[in-house]
Amino acid sequence: MRREDDEFASRDLELVYIAKKLREAERLEAIFKDAGLEYLVETDTYSGGVIFRTQRVGAFFYVEPATAATARALLTQHGFKPHQPTSEMT
Repeated sequence: MRREDDEFASRDLELVYIAKKLREAERLEAIFKDAGLEYLVETDTYSGGVIFRTQRVGAFFYVEPATAATARALLTQHGFKPHQPTSEMT
């Protein structure tokens, strides 16, 4: 179920996917909704392009850490490549 930013304001969230196209974002929202998964979606910028790097706008999907594994499994099951958190260097 999609949540608003103020509902998740006090919670830690984990980025699980960045949709680069509207159709992709709508498809993912339907998948998460059908699964009953709580998520937050916000627009933000990301760097894209191979030769010419540009700033683009995408839909960033966030879930609570407790449901991140489930969300990533759903993404993989439906042909999406989940965002993997980068390991911090020590």
